[in-house]
Amino acid sequence: MGAYILRRLLLIIPTMFGMLVVSFVITQFAPGGPVENYIAQIQGQSVSSSSAIMGNEEGDFAGQNIVQSTTSDGNTSSYRGAQGMRPEIIAQIEKQFGFDKPPLERFFTMVWNYLRFDFGTSYSQGIPVIDLIIQKLPVSITLGLWMTLLAYGISIPLGIAKAVRDGSRFDVSTSTIVIVGYSLPDFVVAVLLIVLFAGGNFLDIFPLRGLVSENWSTLPWWQQILDYFWHIILPITAMALGAFATSTLLIKNSFIDEIRKQYVTVARAKGLTEKRVLYGHVFRNAMLLVIAGFPAAFVGAFFGGSLLIETVFSLDGLGYLGYKSIINRDYAVVFATFYIFSLVGLVLGLISDLMYMWIDPRIDFESRKV
Repeated sequence: MGAYILRRLLLIIPTMFGMLVVSFVITQFAPGGPVENYIAQIQGQSVSSSSAIMGNEEGDFAGQNIVQSTTSDGNTSSYRGAQGMRPEIIAQIEKQFGFDKPPLERFFTMVWNYLRFDFGTSYSQGIPVIDLIIQKLPVSITLGLWMTLLAYGISIPLGIAKAVRDGSRFDVSTSTIVIVGYSLPDFVVAVLLIVLFAGGNFLDIFPLRGLVSENWSTLPWWQQILDYFWHIILPITAMALGAFATSTLLIKNSFIDEIRKQYVTVARAKGLTEKRVLYGHVFRNAMLLVIAGFPAAFVGAFFGGSLLIETVFSLDGLGYLGYKSIINRDYAVVFATFYIFSLVGLVLGLISDLMYMWIDPRIDFESRKV
């Protein structure tokens, strides 16, 4: 097992390197950039992807994100909107954002810094990226952790109960709820909850924004806990509904498949109780599929799954940070968040394999080549 863990850890290195290469190359061809965005802010303009792609009436080609514009000194600049700006100012802006070096040198400098977890400074906010991530981390941890616990805490017992009572009235009635939860996107559920319970057209019970109240620090400890849960009930409910539905169907189908196997018939023939058969034999095998999907669900809850929820409920977490960074072409933050989430996903993938062995000792990863 030690050799397998070492191979998997070493495999993380080329995997992460390939991810950084692909993402870095894509950003080099993306319309606009931090330098062009900063020039537009200086001149009171707004740069968007659409304007960068469409071009202008003076002969830009579709898909071209730069133009050669003449400055006041007769020189040319490769940035849109740089007319009238002196070349030394543009050079200073390029140096400020690190774009005065060749792309290959910038890439390997970034890789070396990332190996030391040095993510640089945010282009748009001017503070270290690691500090910015730490500031936003509590919101994403809250959403991801509670959503995962709630979704699996409900779906596991419900999925088992549906599998045992397959085809019964209980199974049919709960399937209606599961199907509705599966079909509704998270943000639609979030808007519906706001309309119903957060000052919409009906009740005004829960707050609309923030993780805690403004006077949270002045409250007694027990009121701080209540205030915290009061704020996260709606966003966690919106996120967990879809995940809970998916996990329930997965667990039910997995248990049904295991219950129909020969070893279950043999165990029952030996006189074992139904509870012993279900939780002593079926449970370990049926949960393997759930464990296999846990890393993707966990990382998705921290980033992709929480993006729209953070936006709807005005929660400033990592998902919303990544979205704003892409819009603002803040490559330092974009690469850092991508690097962290990719690394966490790969490590969780290794942990899920180790959990396989803990649940089912018959699995032997030591004989695998990868």
